[in-house]
Formats: sequence, C-alpha cells, structure tokens
Amino acid sequence: MSFLDFTVIGVYLGIILWIAKWASSKKDHTEFSSVDYFLAGKNQGWLVIGASLFASNIGSEIILGVSGAGARADMPMANFEILASLVLILLGWVFVPFYLRSGIYTMPEFLEKRYSSACRNYLSVISVLAYIITKISLIIFAGALVFEVLGVPFWTGAIITVVGTGLYTVLGGLKAVIYTDMVQAFILILGTVVVVIFGLHQLGGWSGMTETISMAALEEGRPRMDQFFNLWRPMDDTDYPWTGMLFGAPILGVWYWCTDQYIVQRALSAKDVSNARKGALFAGYLKLLPVFLFFIPGVIAYALLQQGTIHFSLEDADQALPALITQLLPTGLKGLAIAGLLAALMSSLSSAFNSSSTLLTIDFYQKIKPKATEKDLVRFGRLATIVLVVLSLGWIPFMNALMDGGIFHYLQSIQAYISPPITAVFLLGLFFKWINARGAIVALWTGFAIGVFRLVMEFMNNNGSIQVGADSPLAYFLEINFLHFALFLFLFCSGVLMVVSKLGTPQSAASLAMVTFQKKENMAFKWTSDTVLTVLLVVLVLLLWLIFSPLGVG
Repeated sequence: MSFLDFTVIGVYLGIILWIAKWASSKKDHTEFSSVDYFLAGKNQGWLVIGASLFASNIGSEIILGVSGAGARADMPMANFEILASLVLILLGWVFVPFYLRSGIYTMPEFLEKRYSSACRNYLSVISVLAYIITKISLIIFAGALVFEVLGVPFWTGAIITVVGTGLYTVLGGLKAVIYTDMVQAFILILGTVVVVIFGLHQLGGWSGMTETISMAALEEGRPRMDQFFNLWRPMDDTDYPWTGMLFGAPILGVWYWCTDQYIVQRALSAKDVSNARKGALFAGYLKLLPVFLFFIPGVIAYALLQQGTIHFSLEDADQALPALITQLLPTGLKGLAIAGLLAALMSSLSSAFNSSSTLLTIDFYQKIKPKATEKDLVRFGRLATIVLVVLSLGWIPFMNALMDGGIFHYLQSIQAYISPPITAVFLLGLFFKWINARGAIVALWTGFAIGVFRLVMEFMNNNGSIQVGADSPLAYFLEINFLHFALFLFLFCSGVLMVVSKLGTPQSAASLAMVTFQKKENMAFKWTSDTVLTVLLVVLVLLLWLIFSPLGVG
C-alpha cells in the first residue's frame, strides 16, 4: 500500500463522514424524533432505497464469500444472489403495501397487528439474536480479515471496523445509513469493476482465463472449466443440490428480503408505496451484478494462482479477492478497490447496527416505558448499539467451529435453521385470514426448537464434543442438506400453523383488515412502468439461469 492508496482511502472516508454529518443534521436544528432516527423521516425516494437495500446486503462477508466460492468453483452459491432479484419483486408487490399502510416501525410490530403480542416478542428476540450470530459478528469478522490482509492484526481490525462505522450510525440514525449506503453502493461497484478489468487483462482476456483453468484441470483434483460456470448441481450433491437451491433457497430469501428488519427498514422509510416498490425493483436489478463483480473475480484469482502471479491458499479461498487486490492492482487503484471493500463493510454493518437498535428500542424499551419521550427513544437506540457491538465481538470465537464451508456457506446454513417458521407465519398469514395467533406462536416455537437442535448438534459434531454413529437417526438428521432442511422445516411449520389454526377460533375481520388480502382489493393486472420493470427483471433472471446452466455452459 503506497501513500497514494492511503490517500484514495482517506478521500473515500472523508466523503462518507461528510455525507453522514449532512444526513445527521436537521435544517431547523431541532432534536431527532423517533421517525427521523429510525425511519429517516419516512420521505425517501426509490433511488436511495434501492441503493441502500443493495449496499446493506452486500457486506464484506458477501463479497469475500462469493469471490471465495468463485475460487472454489462453487458457482451454485451465486444462485442466492440471483434468486434475491425475484424475491425483491415479492417485497415490492406483496409485502410493502401491508407494511406501509399499517404504519409500523418494525417487523415484530407487524406480527403483533396480524397475530398477537406473543408473536411480536418471539420475533423481536429471535431477530436480535440472529443479528448477533449471522450479521454483526460475521461482518466484523470479514472486515477484520480485510484488515489482516493489509497487515493489521485481526482484533485490531475488528475494533477499527466497529468504532469507525458505529460513530456515524449512532449519531445519524437511518438517514445517515441510507445516504452513505447510496454512495457506498456505487463505490463498491466501481472498485470491483476495476478488479475484474485488471484481472482479465493480466490473464490475456476471457480466453486466457479459460485456457489457464483448462490447463490446470489436467492435474488430478483440479476443477474443470464447466464446473466454474454452472449454477446447477445434481439432487444428490451434498452442498448445493438443484432441488434445494430452487425450492429451499427462496424460503431463506423471503425471510431475509421480505420479513427481516435489517432489510425491510429501508422500504419503511419510503415516502409512498410507489417509491418503495421501485426501490425494491432497482435493488433487484443491482442484485444481478454480484455474479459478475464478485464471483468472477474469484475465478480470476484462481486462474492467476495457477499461473503463479498471485498467492493465497485454496483452503482459505475467502482470501481470494483481497489477494487479488493487494498483489495485482497498481498503485492508486489498489486504494480504490480497498475503499470498495470498506464501503461494503461499513454499509452492511451500519445497517445492522441501526436495525438492531430499532428493534430493541421500539419492541422492548418503548413497551416497558410507554411514556418515554422522543429524546429518550433516540438516546436508548444509541446505547443499544454499543451493547450489541460488545455481544457480537464475543460471538466471533465461536464462529470458527461452524465455518468449514467458508463464510457464505456459514451464513446461509445458519439462516436455513431459523428462517422457515418465520417465512411460513408471514407469508401464509397474508393470504389466509383463518390462520390465527395460536397457530402462529405454536408454529414459531416448534420450528425454532427443531432448528436450534440441528444447529447445536452440528456445532457439537463439528468440534468433536459428541460422536455420532454413522447409522444412527441423529446422523441421518445431520446429513440432510441445509437447503433441503429449510424446505422440510417450512412445510412442517406450515402444517402446524394450519392445523392448530383450524382447531382454534379465527380472529375478527376488523383486526385483519389492514394486514391481510381483502376481496375488495383490486388485483387486476395493469401495464405500468412498475410492471414492465418487473417483467424485464424476471426475463433477465431466466436468461442468467439459461446461460449458466449445463446447456449454456456446454
């Protein structure tokens, strides 16, 4: 890293802090209200919302994980990114109208309006725990890895990551988060485009890359070219079977993109339904980029490794992109690429901080102290962020036992154990008015018990705490692919939800008027700019699936 590289990074950080300061101040110099701090005043347009949705999702853990998948020839991982485009359509067309018209601040608050306070309390607790083990701590971990590549010790990098990002998040709330997100999204795209261009140039273009990989494939155990660019694997594949990817992954997607506070809070800040929907669709288009901007750099890194141009261990393939940046890019552009990684890191971490503090403030503190002033709510939200940071740092040492398949695999597998019951309760609750609160809470806790049992047993089996017999029922339970497990758990929880609801009493029609589909609603199809954008997005997804299928690869 040269002086010019550090200058580029310094300019980037200066721009971000200036934007955060601008977003954190009010023209009338009055104190932040809870709407200002947690929902950015509820007056945001589609461009800001869409860019923030994308930047919040694309953290360092996603970039390192997807690029690591590219170096390992694990392209099916990229399907999570492509499927997100379709799920974002559901967010814009199905979920957002209910969220905005019910006037909620949080997703647990919506469950209370649809079902009961018990369901709200469940989702509040589970969400905060999930943020600690699948978001905040993982983002800090990935950020520390980036700093480690730059020569900064792991824990020093983790602390720098937390303090630097937490500063503007605590002061400015959601408005500071989403406006810095918008800038960081474009810095991230620019930085990764630079990596792709220089990587391919070093290899002699696309043909040079494919030739290098084909030559390496002659060695025993090296992946073939078609394995690098094939999204679909057989049903018996232990990691990413096509059945799990097509039917299990969307369950994780609906939970993450349509019911998770971390993501949906950006849509809640929209000035109206139209801007929220357009923002979701814009994010859907942006989510098609990771295949080209994150996965392909991993493949490039693998090819350059075979040539001896760069050096990293395939056993730790999540280091592929940092190695590509630090060992290949020229002075100045290296700083820009690192700024892109920092942008991804800071945007996702600030989003996690803000959504977590929103949940703790609105779903816990405000219920305990209903007479709390607006100033009290904002102050508690800031303090809650600090507590979450400490808890997340404490979880990092336990992550290693669950990360045999890399960062991205860890993230998706953990989500597969906690998301199915939440997806079932949200999704079916919108369409079937006869589903009631008792059915919802029984389904939630049943699914939670099964998912946590799988998580704990997998953790203990991986670190050697227990010995599982090869032919035991527990061994078969643990061998179920995590995506198949998500599908089975979703179907099981849906069954529990419907059976228990049928045995109980339906909720009153008046209580369901704002939170379920009504017959009087006009569902007739109309050609508008939103529908045209939606159809085009679906076509692009199908085209990508065709190109990166066995037929397209061949």
